[in-house]
Amino acid sequence: MKAVQFAQYGDPDVLQVREVPDPTPGPGDVLVQVKATTVNRLDLFQRNGSRPVDKLPFTPGLEAAGIVVKDSQGFHAGERVMTTRAARAVGGGGYASMIAVPAEDLVRIPEGVSFEEAVAAGLTASTAWGSLFDIGRVKAGERVLIWAGSSGVGIWAIQFAKQAGAWVVTTTSSNEKVSELRRLGADMVINQREENVAEVIQNNVHGVNLVIELVSTTIQTSIESCTQDGRIVLVGNLGGQQASIDMQQCRLKRVHIIGGGMLHTSTENERRILEMIAAHAVTPVIAETLPVEQAAEAHRRVAAGKTLGKIVLVHS
Repeated sequence: MKAVQFAQYGDPDVLQVREVPDPTPGPGDVLVQVKATTVNRLDLFQRNGSRPVDKLPFTPGLEAAGIVVKDSQGFHAGERVMTTRAARAVGGGGYASMIAVPAEDLVRIPEGVSFEEAVAAGLTASTAWGSLFDIGRVKAGERVLIWAGSSGVGIWAIQFAKQAGAWVVTTTSSNEKVSELRRLGADMVINQREENVAEVIQNNVHGVNLVIELVSTTIQTSIESCTQDGRIVLVGNLGGQQASIDMQQCRLKRVHIIGGGMLHTSTENERRILEMIAAHAVTPVIAETLPVEQAAEAHRRVAAGKTLGKIVLVHS
């Protein structure tokens, strides 16, 4: 089979198409012919060595959608499936054309949802759901701040929070993305390069109950944006891994800071997400679709940070 791998750390050009052996499924695995995957920020960090992998050569791809090759573990040949846990599949991640996936990691893709739409939801939607509901415990009527609204997780967090009946404020660094973020459901969009996020929030709505913190270096602003007993879920560190906070303010406000870790929600909730897409309750945002052989170019475009939505890689 074919797989896009890197055998050394470096710039996007270390990604190369290789012929590799077909995966051998274990007793609990399902063999899947991969049709689509996406590029996540972690893929870039793994490739450049800032998040070293266990072994080289390495096949990236955190999620994958495809077709079951043969009957196994209650799945039948020809069924369309998706996994957000492709990194632990036999044969590598979603940049491989075939992987053997533990059956418990698979979700059936409903009619009306394409492979591309399924992976454009994938891990980012799973993370958004987990941060809002599994950890953040968002409730109808609460006010939610979602940093980096045009990021993969941000796009889904906005939509899920609105579906849950929350009021949503999000941030951007580009005025060109404001209208799209409002279309996704944001009630307020703040350009953090031009305005003081906490001041705007406190002056307009007197604070938020929940913050989905995707930047990390903005955590002090998140604390300032909270109401009394506000909650902050640390999901990502797009801005860096180090930040300082005013402990006195955090203490007096009784702000709860919760580490999100590498968030996945359950496969049952992932199935619910795909059903919401099929029902047009939420919408995947796909920036563009490229052949998996152009993974290096996809990495460059993600690194540039100018896209809104996911870059999907397809296997021919």
